[in-house]
Amino acid sequence: MISTPSHYAYLKIAEVCDRKCSFCAIPGIRGGHVSRSSADIVKEAEGLVAGGVKEIIVISQDTTYYGLDLYKRRKIAGLLDSLAKVNPDGWIRLHYAYPHGFPLELLPVIREHQNICRYIDIPLQHINNRILRSMKRGLSSARTRKLVDTIRKEIPGIILRSSFIVGYPGETDQEYRELLEFVRETGFDRLGVFAYSHEEGTSAFKLRDDVSRKIKQERLEEIMEVQEGISLNKNLGRLGTNLKVLIDRKEGDSGCRQ
Repeated sequence: MISTPSHYAYLKIAEVCDRKCSFCAIPGIRGGHVSRSSADIVKEAEGLVAGGVKEIIVISQDTTYYGLDLYKRRKIAGLLDSLAKVNPDGWIRLHYAYPHGFPLELLPVIREHQNICRYIDIPLQHINNRILRSMKRGLSSARTRKLVDTIRKEIPGIILRSSFIVGYPGETDQEYRELLEFVRETGFDRLGVFAYSHEEGTSAFKLRDDVSRKIKQERLEEIMEVQEGISLNKNLGRLGTNLKVLIDRKEGDSGCRQ
């Protein structure tokens, strides 16, 4: 049974996460990463397609880690290849691709299958080196930038979504400005920004939550204002193009027209 509209469904490939990000309490609450077998996932996908699902959204807390516990190596590339063959007339979409240890062999699989969306949701969280180290993200600013450049080079026209945290303990105005400029320069297609939340049970809880709620909100709103302009320009750039779409619903007279 699926709880989403009948034309799309979420396909969970693993539970929880082995990462130790300083701001996240989930691994401490729910335990470590547990992958489902490829055979089990493919079987579920076959059932979804047989039931009329057109878009399969592949999710877990960390999709790029998939397979390390079961197969001793990252298997997300092979899994997506199999899922693409199960749903040749629909779409496969990948969410929550952790940047550290990102398997580059995934990129040609996305590029070569027309039914795998040229879309990656890759949460980067910050770009300043000191904050990335404190967050325990395992990736430097330079390597983060190189990864984004590599993804765009290997898959021209790919849509990138990311998420960032502002107001992390000790975040200075200069460190925040570095993040803001990175967002402006990189031009993500979609972006989510969150104000840091001091969570008991995380390693960052030992740090002093010294950025005021007011400043956190101001930083969040400023980045999102910049992103609104980026998104608008990207959308305007699609005027006059033909795109394959899925229609969620029609509401009154505001539905799709020829």
